Amino acid sequence: MAGLATGCTAESSAASDSGSAAPGNSASPTRAARGEAGAAARDAVRTAYRKWGLKPLAAPPAPPKVKPVGRKAADGGVPVVSEIPTKQKIVFLTFDDGAEKDPRFVTMMRELKIPFTMFLTDAAISADYGYFEPLRKLGAGVQNHTLTHPNLRTLGEAAQKREICGQQDKLKEHYGSTPRLFRPPYGNYNEDTRAAAASCGIEGIVLWRESMQITNMQYQRGDKKLHPGDVILAHFRGPSELKGTTMTEMTANLLRHIQEQGYTVARLEDYL
Repeated sequence: MAGLATGCTAESSAASDSGSAAPGNSASPTRAARGEAGAAARDAVRTAYRKWGLKPLAAPPAPPKVKPVGRKAADGGVPVVSEIPTKQKIVFLTFDDGAEKDPRFVTMMRELKIPFTMFLTDAAISADYGYFEPLRKLGAGVQNHTLTHPNLRTLGEAAQKREICGQQDKLKEHYGSTPRLFRPPYGNYNEDTRAAAASCGIEGIVLWRESMQITNMQYQRGDKKLHPGDVILAHFRGPSELKGTTMTEMTANLLRHIQEQGYTVARLEDYL
């Protein structure tokens, strides 16, 4: 209502009486409508978060105009990253494999509007490629996690190339775009992996700093805390692998820990 009061002076009232529209008055209904729409949107967000037992996360900052991670590492090869260089209190949420296909997770992400990236393995998703399409339409990145999830260190460059390039083709066929990013299964890679990835059009190999557990996170650093720009690893897993916990419950626990440490979630593809 403050917008309606702004500019409501004796001069503007006189202008109205004389038949001249005062600029402040003509704009006020628009400002009020915008304010009401914004308030309604905020209420909807709070309601959605309450449904999942959470408090709303802060909105992520605007993406940088220049991505802080380039397409080439110092040695000219594909860069390998576990975190994004930034001072902002943001982290990046990634989900691997694709074995669990919980419809409630799609609902959760639609309602909470959390940005995240999917690193998908064909062996895990081929039974139901359609499950991941609504998530892609929500803005989740579709990225490469090999055809069959092997330990790439045990394979030569040609076999690694088949795993990576083959999944590039599969994901392009089913989701309409070729991935730019790649995560090696188990985080295991070597120089053959980097060479194979580059030949398949990959621009970045993404590892992680924390991994999602049933009720908390596993940290790589000794201080057991999030740091600005950390990449967090999660999985499409369900009760059979989580001692009865659902994927949505595990994700809610993760988001709670992120918020408790004063962080919010940003979109990885905006930074890499």
